[in-house]
Amino acid sequence: MLFKNIETERLLLRNIDIEDRDFIFSMFSDDTVNRYLFDADPLTKIKEADEIIEFYMKPEPRLQHRWIIIRKSDGVKMGTCGFHFWQKDSNKVEISCDLKEEFETNGYMQEAFKEIISFAKTDMLIKEITASIYVANERAIKLIESLGFVLSDSRYEVFRKNKYLHKIYSLNLEVS
Repeated sequence: MLFKNIETERLLLRNIDIEDRDFIFSMFSDDTVNRYLFDADPLTKIKEADEIIEFYMKPEPRLQHRWIIIRKSDGVKMGTCGFHFWQKDSNKVEISCDLKEEFETNGYMQEAFKEIISFAKTDMLIKEITASIYVANERAIKLIESLGFVLSDSRYEVFRKNKYLHKIYSLNLEVS
């Protein structure tokens, strides 16, 4: 199995599982968590959480993965992070995350991202990681820039017939 649980000093990044059903529903039915997500409406039924979990639990090899971010000190589930759109032929992947509002500004996401970036480089042999971030999501932009990502492009995402401008950031992992 390629995707494994990952530990940091303060966090356990655990592979998403059916036992996360209530947490996933709580996360993605929360308007604050969803304010910058322009790919699906907030969840309204628990079975929608099951669909998300099933998507990320497809058998390997798969082109996406999600970890639940758990604080080791008390076992509290705080958010998720992972990869989308793995292009194996070009060794590229997109990174993404979400965090409950009460856990923001504690450095948890930076800690998690450092580890999954390392995982992407060493275990997945990724050469470039991208992040697509809505222009108003200043906290995510600051996080990505602090990790060495550079602005490389922009594009509009269309959601519910509206256009939302996203900045595209890239991190080159190739050793020169």
